[in-house]
Amino acid sequence: MSFESLKPEVKSILNTTDLSVDERLHKTCKLLENTVDYYNWVGFYFKNGDKDELKLGPYVGEPTDHTIIPFGKGICGQVAISNQNFVVPDVKAQDNYIACSITVKAEIVVPIFVNGENIGQIDIDSNTSNPFTEADERFLEFVCKEVAKILPASLF
Repeated sequence: MSFESLKPEVKSILNTTDLSVDERLHKTCKLLENTVDYYNWVGFYFKNGDKDELKLGPYVGEPTDHTIIPFGKGICGQVAISNQNFVVPDVKAQDNYIACSITVKAEIVVPIFVNGENIGQIDIDSNTSNPFTEADERFLEFVCKEVAKILPASLF
């Protein structure tokens, strides 16, 4: 399935107002993980109140011990500071990588902005080496923009 054909499905899930925000985010994670072969762990992290750390939100994939990530630590923590997408073709080549699973070979993290503020991110791990392209980045930017529209004001 192409990213273009996934966009209406993402919008449909996120606009299902009879589900909670967490349920919609979880369903979005499931859609991406089930549809894109090389998306093996899909989850959201959000700024944890006024603390300089991220807190794990809805996700699908293997359980992780990384429920809180300090800003600057790991790929997610770096994105919290840089406000930039971070594509890691080979996690073994990253000094500041937090290993979640020995099977993970690559990672992509794209920030979520609300009113210009980085309030969270989507994080995707892959068990495939160097799978992410510019098309993944553009698609995940789309997902993050759609997610930003449904987030409660209490998050930021």
